[in-house]
Amino acid sequence: MENSGSHPEAIVPPVEGVAGGGTSYGWGDIGFSASVPRRGTIDPTKVPSEELIHVWCMPNTANVGAQEVPRQLEQVNLLAARNERESVQIAIRAKVSWGTLGTAGVVQIQSSDLRSASGDRLVAGQSLFVRRVMPILGVPDALVSLDLPLSQISLLPGETTAVWISIDVPIAQPPGVYEGELLITAVKADAESTALCMAKAEKQQLFEELRNCLDIMEPVDQKPVEEVVQRVRSATLNLRQALLSPFFSEFLSDNGPVDLMDEDEDAISNRSVHVKLNVTVWDFTLPLTPSLPAVFGISDTVIEDRFGVEHGTNEWFHALDKIFKWLLQYRISPYFCRWGDGMQVLTYTSPWPADHPKSDEYFSDARLAAYAVPYRPVVLSGDNGSGYVRREVEILRTKDHWKKAYFYLWDEPLNLEHFDSIRSMANEIYSYAPDARVLTTYYCGPSDAPLAPTSFEAFLKVPKYLRPHTQIYCTSEWVLGNREDLAKDIVAELEPENGEEWWTYVCMGPPDPHPNWHLGMRGTQHRAVMWRVWKEGGTGFLYWGANCYEKASVPSAEIRFRRGLPPGDGVLYYPGEVFSSSHEPVASIRLERLLSGMQDYEYLKLYASRYGREEGLALLERTGVYMGPERYTLEHLPVDVMRGEIYAKCRS
Repeated sequence: MENSGSHPEAIVPPVEGVAGGGTSYGWGDIGFSASVPRRGTIDPTKVPSEELIHVWCMPNTANVGAQEVPRQLEQVNLLAARNERESVQIAIRAKVSWGTLGTAGVVQIQSSDLRSASGDRLVAGQSLFVRRVMPILGVPDALVSLDLPLSQISLLPGETTAVWISIDVPIAQPPGVYEGELLITAVKADAESTALCMAKAEKQQLFEELRNCLDIMEPVDQKPVEEVVQRVRSATLNLRQALLSPFFSEFLSDNGPVDLMDEDEDAISNRSVHVKLNVTVWDFTLPLTPSLPAVFGISDTVIEDRFGVEHGTNEWFHALDKIFKWLLQYRISPYFCRWGDGMQVLTYTSPWPADHPKSDEYFSDARLAAYAVPYRPVVLSGDNGSGYVRREVEILRTKDHWKKAYFYLWDEPLNLEHFDSIRSMANEIYSYAPDARVLTTYYCGPSDAPLAPTSFEAFLKVPKYLRPHTQIYCTSEWVLGNREDLAKDIVAELEPENGEEWWTYVCMGPPDPHPNWHLGMRGTQHRAVMWRVWKEGGTGFLYWGANCYEKASVPSAEIRFRRGLPPGDGVLYYPGEVFSSSHEPVASIRLERLLSGMQDYEYLKLYASRYGREEGLALLERTGVYMGPERYTLEHLPVDVMRGEIYAKCRS
């Protein structure tokens, strides 16, 4: 550490990419002076908050862990296009304790609207959102929503807590510089002070948390022991969350009550730490329809098991509808899926039939870049014969959105039987829809009928074997290793003049240090997935699963990643019930970085449209953002430099 010699009290940063690593993201490694310990009881309403807490800012690519080192607080300066989300992290760490019973104390977070000189606003709660960063397996990953404009969080002694600030710029937002601030204030945690920021909705949430404990524990008669244990754990977690609520904090504190009503706004502001936010909105608008079709699988069986909804019921349709709509904000095109024998997969974007108004609503949504058409009925009814899919396709082909449609029939075929099954199903589809597109994921040729002397050459010959039964050839990035030049060999085997495309995917691999979305990877490593797609020239992307955790029978059950997979693989969001009584999904930090990568893709596309693709590639390398799958920035600064140069050269 460059400055550690002059700051013996500074803590050694944690291993980057696992639980911290802020010093590896272009933000200065500035030591901090330890405060002189205060003696006796501390009344936070009588002391400037800067004497009680460290507050500093970190980029959205930093993994801010519990042992992250405090740094100097600086103004946050962000650049965002219209229809873009930009984010930053605010880290908070107690210097001394003013709370009791294991907590260092409680801080209050208050946000203001961001305003421009012309009077336009980015409104807190509509365009500005605050979420608390929660660890998963010790790694900061889950983003749990906090209330606006006022919320409170507890700090633990000797640990850093981070909050994630997101600014969503509306598509019609006037360009300009928007300024605002967050006030971070140390407060006493008691029922009277909490009442100021605990409205009826929050009280209702607390009530539901307690009632949820009963809902979990009451129906345990005749249940297997393993399920009873799981339910007890979930109920215990809910009770603990409820008891730690600031609403009960008067019983956890011996500092006596305090009434914030005795303090006016100026007094609170004067003792708060002010975090200045400056957002420059420029006159580029990210397209409503993503330029890169990025299709992401959602396991319907996981939803059925965890939320106790029966396939085909109204509750089931509602559960799928909710997650579909929620995921669209991340510039991805969700599809639901379930696996069959031999990796045959049933994929569908809409659970409703093609002639249902909801299907037309889904497929016509401008935010959806591609949709999966099922090869067989999603919900069994009286019409399950071979004519079902034909009738579905005949309806869809009359719609303008048919150009978005694709069939995903088989996941990673391995032998002749698998490949021939794809050919057979595709033949049936083409018999009534010759313009249909079939997508096939693969990482090798058929193992029992080598197509070439070497495995890689056999992999290259898959298009020749599958043609014309596949139009979208979707290959694993794992196959390329660190040889991104091999992408040219793959593309050379395709016939784009006949509508053939090259898409890519990541799954279990490629592993570190290659870009992927595994838990514990560096923040820039998560974001680099889409940098790699842009540089290699793929025209689409697929990810196998966003909710594929281990089976559970209650929504609030502890999240467990699937055995045999790297932590985080196939999981990009969490059920809200795991963290509170909220039924809203909880995004992972990795999902937010995926969005950032998708937005970077649009920036690079804009730059290439003005100056040519070769200049775009040169920009990636010149700024040090991305040179290859093992050579990309570990720091955040080059990302801002690249985006800033695109802004400077492309603004009108």
